[in-house]
Amino acid sequence: MKPSASPDDSTAAPTAGAGIQVAAHLRKAILSGAIAPGERIRQEEVAARLGASRLPVREALRILEAEGLTEHEANRGARVVRLTAHEVDVVYQMRERLEPLVLAQSIPRLGEAEIERLAAVQSLIENTVDVDEFLDLDREFHLGSYAGCTVPQLTTAVTRLWNSTQHYRRAFVSLNGPGRMWVINAEHRLILDAVERGDEVAAERFLSSHIRRTRIDLGNHPEIFRTPSP
Repeated sequence: MKPSASPDDSTAAPTAGAGIQVAAHLRKAILSGAIAPGERIRQEEVAARLGASRLPVREALRILEAEGLTEHEANRGARVVRLTAHEVDVVYQMRERLEPLVLAQSIPRLGEAEIERLAAVQSLIENTVDVDEFLDLDREFHLGSYAGCTVPQLTTAVTRLWNSTQHYRRAFVSLNGPGRMWVINAEHRLILDAVERGDEVAAERFLSSHIRRTRIDLGNHPEIFRTPSP
């Protein structure tokens, strides 16, 4: 006999689906910079704007908090994560150590189609001067190179680190302009070449250096971390 449905079964799936949709909307807004670090996300405003109830908005905020995009403050609600210069420096040090390990785990399991896509993405990066397009492609390049890693604890941690520093990457790339893109492209090409050759040691070394250079460059621009005047 089929077990009877619990009272919550009829609403659980629709609510979960709506929460995922709201999370996708908010995630895009945060990663694009439309919602800035430190900015509060008021449930009632989001619900009214999207024509949803507050329940899927709460679920969406739980999803985004798990992804490292938002944080909850007692008695104040949710806001987009804002980091200090020191915190960003530490996050980048974590990336220097963690991402080479993820890449080394990934390389033996990357298929020909995945490697060809990495090469295509890098070609697109080399032909864009648009900051938002670059950020999307750069994210695809790096996270795509980690696609072969089968340890979810590693890939989830890396995604959280990327999410929490997205705003600062955007500010940094905007500040440097296209004149410094040749450095990023050269480093990407070294990483890509190592991936194509299956050289895990070289790939780890090039990636660590790539992340370290960005960390040092970010530290030379304290203006990126200043809180805007109200």
